[in-house]
Amino acid sequence: MPKAEIDALTAEFFGAFDNRGGKAADVARIRRLILPGGVIVKTGPEFTSYTVDEFIEPRERILADGRLTEFSEWETSERTEIAGDIASRFGEYRKSGILDGQPFEGGGTKTIQFVRTPEGWRIAAFSWYDPA
Repeated sequence: MPKAEIDALTAEFFGAFDNRGGKAADVARIRRLILPGGVIVKTGPEFTSYTVDEFIEPRERILADGRLTEFSEWETSERTEIAGDIASRFGEYRKSGILDGQPFEGGGTKTIQFVRTPEGWRIAAFSWYDPA
């Protein structure tokens, strides 16, 4: 069932950033979920394009150094289209945490492109718009 596999991969992706209850976020797992040459793009308010490592490194740091605690993000809606060995997901998400001692909440939109590899479904690219 490709949809169930894509749902699980997406949940694992969102879960990589979770450091609630003092547990360590496992951002490094992103390297396993995204193809090595994957494209990661943040649109507004500042456009930024990342390699996989450029995306992971600052997030590992902020989730481990005590600046960002009790953080999680989750999908609130999605639509996924699958055609053979490719899939596209467009979804809304929410997030919350404590940044520099101040609670915050926010959200945005993500689009994720998936491909089926010999090892299973992987993320080829994702982009997000986070107005907050």
